[in-house]
Amino acid sequence: MQPRVSIVTPSYNQAAYLEATIRSVLSQDYPALEYLLVDGGSDDGSLEIIHKYEQHFAWWVTEQDRGQADAINKGLRKSTGAIIAWLNSDDLYLPGTLQKVVTFFEEHPQVGLVYGDLQAIDGGGTQINLLRYPSYTLADLMTFHIIGQPAVFFRRNVMEQAGLLDLSYHYLLDHQLWVRMAGRTTIAHIPETLAAARYHEAAKNVVAAGKFGEEAYRMADWMRSYEDTCHIYPSLEKKIMAGACLIDGRYLLDGDEPWQALKAYVRSIGYHIPTGLREFHRLLFALAASAGLVKVQNVVERRRKMNKIKSLLGREK
Repeated sequence: MQPRVSIVTPSYNQAAYLEATIRSVLSQDYPALEYLLVDGGSDDGSLEIIHKYEQHFAWWVTEQDRGQADAINKGLRKSTGAIIAWLNSDDLYLPGTLQKVVTFFEEHPQVGLVYGDLQAIDGGGTQINLLRYPSYTLADLMTFHIIGQPAVFFRRNVMEQAGLLDLSYHYLLDHQLWVRMAGRTTIAHIPETLAAARYHEAAKNVVAAGKFGEEAYRMADWMRSYEDTCHIYPSLEKKIMAGACLIDGRYLLDGDEPWQALKAYVRSIGYHIPTGLREFHRLLFALAASAGLVKVQNVVERRRKMNKIKSLLGREK
C-alpha cells in the first residue's frame, strides 16, 4: 500500500493561475493523494474555480488569514499524509512528480526532506530557466543556498519535530523551515525536474523585493542562537552574512532596484569573497543596469538577460 501524500495549496486572488495549479495536482498519477486548499477570502473569481473542483479536495476553506504562512499552516494541521508539501496557487507540478518522490522516500528511509530541480516559467507558462541544484547540507542552507520551494517534500515526522512555519516570516518562510528541518534529518536531492515556479509582475518577489533582504539578515541573527545551528554558526558567520547579502541583492534586482542590489553584492564580497562572487552574473547585471547600459521592462526579461550573462560566463544554469 502506497503512503498517503498531502498537498496544501494556499491561495489569495490568484484566479489567473489557480486552475492550472489545481489541475497539475489532480492530474498526478498517484492514487493516495490528499489535496487541501486554503483560500484567504479571494474576491477575484477564485471561488468559482474552487467550487468547480471542490469534490476533489479532502478539505478546503475560504476565510481571512494572517498571511501565507498562516494559510499553509492551516492546511498542514488538517493534513494526514506521511509525505507532505505545499504548492502555491501560481506554481505547477510536472507529470509523475508524486510517484517519483514517493519512490525516492521508500528507497531512502533515512531521508526526511527531498527536493528536485525546478523550471522557472513566465505568466503564460513558457520556460525562462531551468534550475538544477546540487546536493546541499545544513551548512549550505545556513549560508543561503536557496532551493526551489515547489519542488520540496518532507515526511510528517520531520514536520512534527521541526514545527510548522514561523508566522513572523513572510518572504523566506520556506527557507527558515528547511533550515529547521535540516537540523533534524537528512536532506537529499532528486536529480529530476519536479515542478515549475511562475515569475510574474504580481509575484511578491517583485512587489516586495526589499523585504527578502530584511528577513535574510534577521534569519542570520536567528541562526546565531537557534539550538540546531548555534554550534556551527561561528565557523560559518562570514559566509552566512555574505549569503544574506546575496539574497538581498537578488530580490532587489527582481524588484528593478539595480543600484541597491549592486551595493548588496559589494557588501557580500566584503564579508566573504568566494560567497560574494557566487552570483557574479547578477553582480555584472546590477552594475550594467545601474550604469544605464541595460534596460528591461519586467522581471521575466531581467531573468532572461541575467541567464544570458550567466551562459556567456560559462556557468551552468
